[in-house]
Amino acid sequence: MLENRFDPAAVEGRIYQNWLDAEAFKAGRADRVGAEPYCIVIPPPNVTGSLHMGHALNNTLQDILCRFERMRGKDVLWQVGTDHAGIATQMVVERQLAERQLPGRREMGREAFVERVWAWKEESGGTIINQLKKLGASCDWSRERFTMDEGLSRAVLKVFVRLYKQGLIYKDKRLVNWDPKFQSAISDLEVLQVEVKGHLWHFRYPLADGVTYDHPVAFDADGLPTEFETRDYIVVATTRPETMLGDTAVAVHPEDPRYIGLVAAGAKVRLPLVGRLIPIVPDEYSDPTKGTGAVKITPAHDFNDFEVGRRHNLPMINILDAEARLTLAGNEDFLAGTAGADLDVVLALNGQSREAARKAVVALMEERGLVDKIEPHTHMVPHGDRSNVVIEPWLTDQWYVDAHTLAQPALAAVREGRTSFIPKNWEKTYFEWLENIQPWCVSRQLWWGHQIPAWYGPDGTVFVEETEEEAVAAALAHCVQTGIITDAEARELADDPEKRAALITRDEDVLDTWFSSALWPFSTLGWPDETAELKRFYPTSVLITGFDIIFFWVARMMMMGLHFMDGEIPFKDVYIHALVRDEKGAKMSKSKGNVIDPLDLINQYGADALRFTLAAMAAQGRDIKLATSRVEGYRNFATKLWNAARFAEMNGCGRDPSFDPSKVSTTLNRWIVGETQKAGEEITTAIEAYRFNEAAGAAYRFVWNIFCDWYLELAKPVFMGTDEVWKAETRATAAFVLDEILKLLHPFMPFLTEELWARTAEGGAARDGLLALTPWSELQGLEAPEAEAEIGWLIDLVTEIRSVRAEMNVPAGAQLPLVLVGASEQVRTRVATWSDVLMRLARVSAISFEAEAPAGAVQLVVRGETAALPLAGVIDMDAEAARLSKELAKASDDIAKVDAKLNNRDFLARAKEEVIEEQRERREAAEARAAKIREALARLGRAS
Repeated sequence: MLENRFDPAAVEGRIYQNWLDAEAFKAGRADRVGAEPYCIVIPPPNVTGSLHMGHALNNTLQDILCRFERMRGKDVLWQVGTDHAGIATQMVVERQLAERQLPGRREMGREAFVERVWAWKEESGGTIINQLKKLGASCDWSRERFTMDEGLSRAVLKVFVRLYKQGLIYKDKRLVNWDPKFQSAISDLEVLQVEVKGHLWHFRYPLADGVTYDHPVAFDADGLPTEFETRDYIVVATTRPETMLGDTAVAVHPEDPRYIGLVAAGAKVRLPLVGRLIPIVPDEYSDPTKGTGAVKITPAHDFNDFEVGRRHNLPMINILDAEARLTLAGNEDFLAGTAGADLDVVLALNGQSREAARKAVVALMEERGLVDKIEPHTHMVPHGDRSNVVIEPWLTDQWYVDAHTLAQPALAAVREGRTSFIPKNWEKTYFEWLENIQPWCVSRQLWWGHQIPAWYGPDGTVFVEETEEEAVAAALAHCVQTGIITDAEARELADDPEKRAALITRDEDVLDTWFSSALWPFSTLGWPDETAELKRFYPTSVLITGFDIIFFWVARMMMMGLHFMDGEIPFKDVYIHALVRDEKGAKMSKSKGNVIDPLDLINQYGADALRFTLAAMAAQGRDIKLATSRVEGYRNFATKLWNAARFAEMNGCGRDPSFDPSKVSTTLNRWIVGETQKAGEEITTAIEAYRFNEAAGAAYRFVWNIFCDWYLELAKPVFMGTDEVWKAETRATAAFVLDEILKLLHPFMPFLTEELWARTAEGGAARDGLLALTPWSELQGLEAPEAEAEIGWLIDLVTEIRSVRAEMNVPAGAQLPLVLVGASEQVRTRVATWSDVLMRLARVSAISFEAEAPAGAVQLVVRGETAALPLAGVIDMDAEAARLSKELAKASDDIAKVDAKLNNRDFLARAKEEVIEEQRERREAAEARAAKIREALARLGRAS
């Protein structure tokens, strides 16, 4: 006998262990040898991570697909694993060392530190994996991979070496996002733009050699200059005064009339404090409508300036060191061309931080009368998402991938439809990023990660090989060929391991974490070996991920997969899910205190309730506004199904393996089996189209409304009646439909359904096995249009009567007569069958048939038949009409207020995204309310 309530905490662990014991999630099961393969690779969570709401959504949707396709008989591989997460993991271990007052990584050395990180990974790295199991994830845990395990590391080395030898990996000096705290380049994804209140300094840069120009200072109504002032300086504005020490040009727009003469004459500027002569260059980067139209160009410390510098072949002077301190003394690039009495003063700033140098430079410019004005200025400043320090665009030698070349096949694959994005609008984002792609910086100045397989010889020549032995052999051959050593010395070195190792020095950098994860769809399947798994499961079926890593991960997997897998795409579909926000639409963050922990929700309401909530709200292209009340509501849905199963059990509804749904004879049972088939078709179609919310919605409506609220309610008189044949058929039908419900709900609510699958077989016919491996519901030929017409009419009539009672404020206890106007013979027959049910469910006192509706009655049209509810004397019709008119006016006023905001450009420009979305939702709600009121007024015969 089922307990009074379903207790998720009491069963989830046991059920999950049952799945593991049965190897239910294992790919390549004996019973699936000839089955169609289906593969999803999990976006590998960081080994440092714990389950957050984004993980919960992402993995719930993946699990729905995997359980669905597994039940459809496919050989499913949900490939699981974790990412070593270079900088994040190194930071965790370094912080741990500091908290325990142990030597830091530099004191302990690289080898000892890396051993320490591995020890931490083994101890704590499986946290998120165990949490995924709590969510119910049906991954093939026997194939769990880690981006730094032996097999994947071998793949990384082979890819790097092959790309290098194909000329697609190279070393270059370019600007990178430099984190001065971690002293490493970081990716754009690890950079947060933070709004900062600062200043905009306008500096006067003197023109060299007494050059002057006429600068307009007054204009007429047409914008033409009327007065000029002769100037011997150009005004530039900057938020970073300290970087002026590295300026190598001033840029003006080539069509700016103020500066055309200066550009034509080749005029130059004498850089203040430094004395270096720098050119005035024409470049469209300069906006003539902003400020003076002249901008300082510091190619080594600004990404836009770097591109201007490349276009005009400007020197690139790096004035900062790895810790973002001024490095001027001994800096040959900086000292070249410097002149003037201020140089000693500037050199005295050597070693100062960016902040101290900024104050000093501004003070020096003020002393010399070169500050034109200072304005308050709020702007976005890049910060490291983990270090929280200001990120420095820094010129340094790094390893790069020729992403532009690799991007071309990746662009073509999506344009040709070989890989599709869902929703399709994300293809535009994908195209924009790849069409404007820059070289990919793949080196990081860390110790935790895949060390770059590059070694440097005694003359600086680089040797890129998969092993040190191969690098030594290449270095020896090179040194002999170039005369650095003789053949005899080479033979001697080859026989002496110590001398041989000293010949070359390995690059200390490691690879960007995204480099190894870009190989994930094929490296996890055994590449570079030609494994059976690789042949069977590549290309994978679908990728589910967030929009924020389309460029960082999705695009790079496309590039690498196409390049290394003989032009074969890594996945056919890419489903991009939205963000999970708080109930007000704000992005979750610790600083706001609005983070919802999925593990707390699982502990409180069960994994099924959380999973169903996320699926039901996962509409394509719309962020999820998650309120705890929604999870509680779907916990109630689980309770509803549990209670329905208990009700069926108490009424003797045991499963009958010989039951044939096509043989049921009664109208009620033919109706429910037809509705069951329809629900299965709707859910199947929606899941296939990645419309998870529609699938969940169809399941919810069928279970709660059709099965529980209507079928079981209509079956109650049968269970209590004396017709044993009808009773037996209804019992068997209810048990059959309940089984089908468990199948349809299993991908969404695996724990509850698996428990009921086992428990509803107790005392009856045994099950063949776990629900997780039971064939999906694929009913056919059960349509019953006549039964649907009859039961559908009954349901719609009761529903309409209930709506009228609610809309018209009919007292709850009032019994109303029902008049069927001009009823057909068919309706008269239906009433004869269902009159008792109709009167009980609709709270009707009597049913009569009339040619016309009585006076003072509200008329309803249900499936072409007219019904009337006499309300005269029950409610004050005029007062009710007045009340509804007042409600309609209020709803219309609400709509107008929202429209005033949404039609206001200033509001749309200033308001946060979640505020705008909230206004749109308010409008939708007001419109729905107004439509209901108009319908009620129409029933009263009043114009709206």
